[in-house]
Amino acid sequence: MDSAGRSDSDRKHHAISQRARLFVVLVCLAIGGTHIWQSWSARLSDVKNAQTYAGNMARALAQHANDAVQASDGILLDVTDRIAMLGMGSPLVSEMGPVLRRLTKEIPQLDGLFIYDELGNWVVNSAGKNPEHANNVDRPYFIHHRDHDDQKPLVGAVLRSRTTDQWVIPVSRRINHRDGSFAGVALATIDINYFIDLYRTFDIGHNGSIALLLRDGTLLTRYPFEQRFINRNLADGVIFTDLLPNSQSGAFELRSPLDGVHRYVSYQAVDKYPLLAVVALASEDALADWRQETLVYTAGVLLLLMMIASFGWRLVRQIELRVVAEHKAVHAMNELRELNARLELLAHQDGLTGLANRRHFDETLDKEYRRAARSDGALSLVLIDVDFFKLYNDTYGHQAGDECLRCIGRVLRQMQRRPADLAVRYGGEEMLVLLPETDLQGAALVAEKIRAGIEALALPHSGNPAGVVTVSAGVNSIRPNLQDRPPMSDLVGRADAALYEAKHGGRNQVRVAPDSPD
Repeated sequence: MDSAGRSDSDRKHHAISQRARLFVVLVCLAIGGTHIWQSWSARLSDVKNAQTYAGNMARALAQHANDAVQASDGILLDVTDRIAMLGMGSPLVSEMGPVLRRLTKEIPQLDGLFIYDELGNWVVNSAGKNPEHANNVDRPYFIHHRDHDDQKPLVGAVLRSRTTDQWVIPVSRRINHRDGSFAGVALATIDINYFIDLYRTFDIGHNGSIALLLRDGTLLTRYPFEQRFINRNLADGVIFTDLLPNSQSGAFELRSPLDGVHRYVSYQAVDKYPLLAVVALASEDALADWRQETLVYTAGVLLLLMMIASFGWRLVRQIELRVVAEHKAVHAMNELRELNARLELLAHQDGLTGLANRRHFDETLDKEYRRAARSDGALSLVLIDVDFFKLYNDTYGHQAGDECLRCIGRVLRQMQRRPADLAVRYGGEEMLVLLPETDLQGAALVAEKIRAGIEALALPHSGNPAGVVTVSAGVNSIRPNLQDRPPMSDLVGRADAALYEAKHGGRNQVRVAPDSPD
């Protein structure tokens, strides 16, 4: 081989070596980038799991608080009904002590039951004896019932019991004379230790917290318990200023104004009583396992990268068989082409619903437009949107939302009666059906069948006035003309405008776009 030939060969080998070194660098970057992406995805997953766990716990604790207050209120209702029948002045009222005592023992959360007359004097209680000169006219619940003529129960801020010296939550009802005038108050007191003992059984980590509050922001009790937090007003918190007025439940993250710990917070309001359960998991606890696993995996990845870089550089120096390397490169390119072909096929399908995706729709729309122009046929499309879908996701969760979209996708696939028909997931909860050789009337009929078919699925949707999942649809039809071709976005845009009219007109209906020039 002459010097010129050897020079060309050396340059080619040098180029191969350079590419090989670049390949090693890219592999290291890809491994490092993949590790970072997987670690971040794992963190997001742990955060989501923590929020889900806290949300489930908040719902359970809200139901528990509701049951505890409801049981106490039920006893008060029975007692006030009995006193109303006897009359507050009846001597039988003052003899109800044993009955109140028995009821208190039967309900574990009760600290005591009390009856006061219209002057605040103690008439009878579950403790057995009335303290001398005892009077509760100064208590907030007594003042409220004296000044408000209603029969609703009142759940008040925490008080120190004058019989047991325990911190208690008062639940009270007004007692009326037979003429409707104020006769006194019936009171049930719930020991806050009943809630604290329950809350400590939950695994909320070292820095988590559980709280029970009134809807006005008053903190009734909290675990871990600290007496200084009792009756703390948190009305200026984000729950009460931004979230609770719009939703009975929710999740967010914040740094606690009580102890400065960053937490993932979930809350759930009680429907019947003005109570709110709040569960807060410290981010430090929620992400502890993730941090440990990330450190271990990072160390392993760094070791792997060092090994790859070291061995890669040694292998690069030993590359001598150019023909073999070129053969392998050609083989790898062939495999890459096959893989790209498979990816191209997958790129035209929506992974969630199995329908065609936006990219496939754009390509098919262009072909069908040209075909319809040549045959002077109609080209129609039906654009649908799920009614109140965001509220559906907020109510039932994103997994239920995904399953809802799958069900709707199956209905659309059933409407592909002809080979040229194409059902598409257009984006989010928007889907469409492309109908070649179909006029406006036929497309409207298909749209109505889709709407009725989805409504017939009877998927429950409490946020929809219909009670089930429904869709709104907009229909557009044109006769394509290659000489005066409108933008493709206009074809969908007119259907979208019709869809907007369907939404604005009350949802769960089909609207047709007005006739447009060809």
